[in-house]
Amino acid sequence: MATTTPSRGRRRAPSRMTRAAGKAAALQKPRVILALLLLLALTSVMLLDGYLRAEVGGDERVRSNASSSKVPDKVLDGGPILSFRGGEAQSQSVPEKTIALTFDDGPNPTWTPQILKILEANDVPGTFFVVGSMVSRYPSIVKDLVNQGNEIGIHTFTHVDLSYQSDDRIAREMDQTQLALAGAAGITTTLFRAPYSSEADAIDNYSWPVYKKLGEEGYTSVFVDTDSDDWKRPGVSKIIKWATPSKSKGASVLFHDAGGERSQTVKALGTYIKKMKAKGYTFTTISGAIQQGNGQDAQAGQNSQQPGSEQGEQSEQAGGQAPGGQQDQQGQQPGQTGQLDQSGQAGGVNSLQAAHRTATGTTLYEGKALVAAVAVAEWTVPGLAVGLAVVGVAVMGRFGMMLILARRHYRQRNKRRFSWGPTVTQPVSVIVPAYNEKECIANTLESLAKSTHPIEIIVVDDGSTDDTSQIARDAARSFGMTNVRVIRQENAGKPAALNNGVRSASYDIVVMMDGDTVFEPDAVHQLVQPFADPEVGAVAGNAKVGNRNTIIGAWQHIEYVMGFNLDRRMYDLLRCMPTIPGAIGAFRRDAVLEVGGMSEDTLAEDTDITIAMHRGGWRVVYQEHARAWTEAPASLKQLWSQRYRWSYGTMQALWKHRKSLTDKGPSGRFGRVGMPLVVIFQIITPVFAPLIDVFTAYSMIFIDFKAALLAWLAVLGIQLVCAAYAFRLDREKYRYLLMMPLQQLAYRQMMYLVLIHSCITALTGGRLRWQKLKRTGEVGTPAGVS
Repeated sequence: MATTTPSRGRRRAPSRMTRAAGKAAALQKPRVILALLLLLALTSVMLLDGYLRAEVGGDERVRSNASSSKVPDKVLDGGPILSFRGGEAQSQSVPEKTIALTFDDGPNPTWTPQILKILEANDVPGTFFVVGSMVSRYPSIVKDLVNQGNEIGIHTFTHVDLSYQSDDRIAREMDQTQLALAGAAGITTTLFRAPYSSEADAIDNYSWPVYKKLGEEGYTSVFVDTDSDDWKRPGVSKIIKWATPSKSKGASVLFHDAGGERSQTVKALGTYIKKMKAKGYTFTTISGAIQQGNGQDAQAGQNSQQPGSEQGEQSEQAGGQAPGGQQDQQGQQPGQTGQLDQSGQAGGVNSLQAAHRTATGTTLYEGKALVAAVAVAEWTVPGLAVGLAVVGVAVMGRFGMMLILARRHYRQRNKRRFSWGPTVTQPVSVIVPAYNEKECIANTLESLAKSTHPIEIIVVDDGSTDDTSQIARDAARSFGMTNVRVIRQENAGKPAALNNGVRSASYDIVVMMDGDTVFEPDAVHQLVQPFADPEVGAVAGNAKVGNRNTIIGAWQHIEYVMGFNLDRRMYDLLRCMPTIPGAIGAFRRDAVLEVGGMSEDTLAEDTDITIAMHRGGWRVVYQEHARAWTEAPASLKQLWSQRYRWSYGTMQALWKHRKSLTDKGPSGRFGRVGMPLVVIFQIITPVFAPLIDVFTAYSMIFIDFKAALLAWLAVLGIQLVCAAYAFRLDREKYRYLLMMPLQQLAYRQMMYLVLIHSCITALTGGRLRWQKLKRTGEVGTPAGVS
């Protein structure tokens, strides 16, 4: 055993390191907060979109055949317009020879504009009872509707039967629709029609308190005299027939401009209007009908009044009180009430829209904010859905490609006649960088003492503050090893330690391993055989998790076998291996020196040197039979630190070598094949993959639990098949796969968050320092862990 003088590395002043660490820690908190805020924003957008589509908070219950014993007879026998002026229920009918066209369930981007064109062409107004969620999604249609002179009423926000809802839910349904109207058209309204309502005589003991409460708040409830039943799609002739009032009665007539396929409604409407005009009918809005009725009542009152008597009915405003007790400021003066203009319409624009109120103050701004938020959700969620479909296809495509190429790789490399060339028997140098590895270094050297291949061992102590170097010397003596050199250097980092070892190596092939790793006896021999091919410049070994008997260890074991080694088989055949693991890898010494050695530019020196080898024109291969056992992080905190460094370092390496995209030869091959694969499968896909789980959870909770669960189980099944095949190729025990469902629920989510955290750090220009993991030394000789 020989000892050399310390090799000088870059000295880092403790004060500078302390300041850098403090600054890095200070910068991480805002990035974590930013990541959490992005997740919260996405969740909020999804919930809003689900609420708009009645996936969140949806209630499809519809009450029927309930008693009406508590409803006043005058209401059940009254007209379709119900108000509560002065707290007393008052019913009103549509005047004779008058039709108030009403449309429910809109607005709809397909059917509502067509209906508006027909109304405009026939100079007829309509009253549209709109669903608030649809208003917030299609605000421009509502604005056109109002500007055309039509009237708006509320049909709740999510089209629920209010008789089943709490007072708070009823208030939300009304208030949110008012906000949507304010944001879309700058108005609020006093008109209301309940979903699933029909004629006034259908009011029951459960819905009556709802109408009474809303009436006391200033709402006028509107029912139906004549129902076209167009939602049944019975044909144009039947729609016209069913919408026609008997004799010369006036009517509130119901059509639909949304809620399904409405082509028959569109075809029937123009014909219906012409038919009713030919019969002498005029068309008005609900407010117009109220004003006409009030005008007739006022005129009758004037004819029968004695001088000096009160004229209460004559001075009633058309819309009554606004919701919340605000007095109507847009009603007609008593002398104008019920007057008809030249076209036979009631009053004019103001009178036809007397139920509207101008939205001001916080109502207006909150309404605009709601519409803006919905616009974001309308673009974001479908965009994410498309993105997730692409991600899903990519993930499934990757699984398929891995299985096909891994199988081909296994068959090719395990043929009896397969050979890299003449057997490599010359000695090689094994470099072991070590920093505070007192728990592991003896096990590492013991495993190397059993190597079946001639080696020299160079332990580079990178300024350890424990007894690593002395333990290494003592272990070498106890194992009778004369081929060990211990080099001490001031702390300069792992790349500097590896470069020191390469410069000090005596042989043309250098094997690099971590100080917490143990080799199988034939690992070095297997690892160096591909160098019989002069095109091969580097070889990746098969790294395995030694401490796999814990839950965290088992999760990482699955990841190593399936995610790393199966990937490496694929990349090997494609000749674009992105990473030689630090735990076990071999290089031509001259090739390493040619590309500048192990770089300190990134935190993933293994990925960096691998890409550099490609760019140097060398082939990089995977040797599955060269197995090493490494100690994986034993706690979630350590695992996060390690993977955070890996992810960030990989991004640094890819960015550093981005010019390979335009290179020629092996460098260009990696740039145009390997780099896109790494970016897609190791960065982009994992970043968006959590959304698949979020959508799955969302679907389970709010949409269809069974279908979402089956879809998730199907994906899990595909992953299990891939994992089982990977375990078969590596001759691993299948029992660890029992941990895979839990790994998908917990471990995988953590890896996603680590990657997202790394992306945010990279995008915000952050820097991350190399971090030393705490080791336990529990990974002993290979025989002890296999």
